[in-house]
Amino acid sequence: MTRRLLSPFVLFLVLVFLIGPFVIIVAASLSGGETLAFPPQGLSLRWVAKVFTIDSFRSSFAMSMMLAIGGTLFALILGVPAAYALSRYKLPFGETIRTIVSAPVIVPGIIVGLAILRYLVVPFAFSVTVALFFAHTALVLPYAVRVVSASLDNLRADIEEAAVLLGSSRPGAFFRVVLPNIRGGVLAAFILGFVTSFNQVPVSLFLSGPGVQTLPINMLGYMETTYDPSVAALSALLAFLSVGIVFLAERFLGFSRYV
Repeated sequence: MTRRLLSPFVLFLVLVFLIGPFVIIVAASLSGGETLAFPPQGLSLRWVAKVFTIDSFRSSFAMSMMLAIGGTLFALILGVPAAYALSRYKLPFGETIRTIVSAPVIVPGIIVGLAILRYLVVPFAFSVTVALFFAHTALVLPYAVRVVSASLDNLRADIEEAAVLLGSSRPGAFFRVVLPNIRGGVLAAFILGFVTSFNQVPVSLFLSGPGVQTLPINMLGYMETTYDPSVAALSALLAFLSVGIVFLAERFLGFSRYV
């Protein structure tokens, strides 16, 4: 009897640990007080409304969106051919190449940010925006390669070969046969990369500069001078956005099959 009750209790503790911070942030964002507090001091939506009136939030949100969309698209442009080569050809040191491609995920983000700053930004005097774009692309690229590779591994190679035998060129077979059949994996890779890039903090912390900041970095700077619940409100909105994107991806793409 005790053993039967132990597993549900542990599951309950895990859910509290995972969902508890989200509940606290949402409750704090609805506070009617002047400072960030939990339990909330009354209930009000004025801090949610204030989020949309702060210029720095709007500009940094636009920057984060540009980096997330642009960096993820560029990562897919590089990652889809790389995944195809790793999946379809017996390359020498193929597993080693896969490990190297995964390096930005394995290595802590602080090290990646410092390396890009020291060996890319400083020597070549790249602008902050360009540096952030390259950094976010590098961070998203492993997800693009891994997720698309999983889709290609589940697609029979003889389908492509049949298209070639019927007269299609190799590029034509890829665009007409392979790519349509792995579009779910490509979309899943885009969504995973977008969410990862948009919420990135350690790398962006090293590469952000005056007037050019991503939204998470701007939120950190805002909290250094202001301690009202608007940051909690923005955090809650971003959390709902991320959960909504992942929910829709799971609903229409079967997101869990690829990650």
